[in-house]
Amino acid sequence: MAKRKTKFVCQDCGYESTRWMGKCPGCQNWNTLVEEIESDSSAPKRGFSTGEKRTVKPEPITAIERTEEPRISTYINELNRVLGGGIVPGSLVLVGGDPGIGKSTLLLQVSSTLSERKQRVLYISGEESTKQTKLRADRLGIGNDQLFVLAETDVDNIEKVIEEMKPSLVIIDSIQTVYLESITSAPGSVSQVRECTSAFMRIAKTKGIAIFLVGHVTKQGSIAGPRILEHMVDSVLYFEGERHHTYRILRAVKNRFGSTNEIGIFEMKEEGLEEVLNPSEIFLEERSTGAAGSAVVASMEGTRPVLVEIQSLISPTSFGNPRRMATGIDHNRISLIMAVLEKRVGMMLQNHDAYVKVAGGVRLDEPSIDLAIAVSIASSFRDAPTAPADAIVGEVGLTGEVRRVTRIEQRVNEAVKLGFKRVIIPKKNEGGWTIPSGIEVTGVSSVNEAIDVTLGGVSSGSPKFEL
Repeated sequence: MAKRKTKFVCQDCGYESTRWMGKCPGCQNWNTLVEEIESDSSAPKRGFSTGEKRTVKPEPITAIERTEEPRISTYINELNRVLGGGIVPGSLVLVGGDPGIGKSTLLLQVSSTLSERKQRVLYISGEESTKQTKLRADRLGIGNDQLFVLAETDVDNIEKVIEEMKPSLVIIDSIQTVYLESITSAPGSVSQVRECTSAFMRIAKTKGIAIFLVGHVTKQGSIAGPRILEHMVDSVLYFEGERHHTYRILRAVKNRFGSTNEIGIFEMKEEGLEEVLNPSEIFLEERSTGAAGSAVVASMEGTRPVLVEIQSLISPTSFGNPRRMATGIDHNRISLIMAVLEKRVGMMLQNHDAYVKVAGGVRLDEPSIDLAIAVSIASSFRDAPTAPADAIVGEVGLTGEVRRVTRIEQRVNEAVKLGFKRVIIPKKNEGGWTIPSGIEVTGVSSVNEAIDVTLGGVSSGSPKFEL
């Protein structure tokens, strides 16, 4: 009898070693290497034919016929927006998020909307029994004879059920609970997650069935399992938000069939997730007027303009190294903008702590929020509030100039809808479009000019109030 070979595989990054180590050399995490039994190399590989290999010939790209398959609408507009217009038949979508954030609730609601339109849906739960899934469906008011529920973790049995039913959509909740008998390691290990995902990818591509996989996340916020898991699937969706808040954000970090800049916003209620049709109004509803350190920015999330409040708190520090903390914004961007304010505007921020936050739990990445951050920091430093009816847009350069941004007309129109009276924009964006009625558009060419306009013409030198 041949001796079985073992190896040690990191459960976070997939690094393999012939011996156990306390710290993984790949991801630098501790106690993540687990012993696994190597599969027999002489056994036939799953998904490949054991017979003769067929030869394939390349063909010129001009000779390939272009076909466009119609997308399957989920009838949830926010989800359709993130997916790029709907579900693509034969696609493999990975949905990740913290425990209890609402992944299963969202996918169960998608199953309900499709089954109500006579689309056959198979919901496979590896974490709950069929009775537990039924209780959750009753709470959400879901019930249709085209929605089938199966409590199974064996991939071979799941494949047989899919072949018999031929559903339009399959949901696997979750990929960390299913297993292949041919793999000797435990469910949730790197080998099992990789091979099970490969099996579902083969089913989706060969049968033209859309499959959604629910994935757990690690403490660092990334999807658990090997990194190759995200490379194998067609789309990766992250469900973000805090468990103690009602709003959830669905964001695409990978999408082969659409943009990765779109976000979907939902509100968690007792009867399930509800779409937020006007997110700008939600993010600004608790804004306090007349408070120093607050500025509103018109940001673009994909094709949607969103108005968000940026809050800053600048306070003196007694320590040698001042703190720079940011929530919803890249920490390095805060340091860069504060350096510009020190060098180009003359604000002595080197002995002050800075705390910057995007209200509402949104994460902003685009460059057009730079000017609003700068004005917010200056407002808190000088204890001079901005006008409540002002919105600010612009990218800040290292020389203190305000640079052009894209889609300025959509940003201004969104500000008009929410009742703003003035928008501060880059000087280069003033021409070439029609300014809507009822709003004043002010162009600025430098950070100094923007601070003078928004803070009431305060001198660019020493602060109005010493902290």
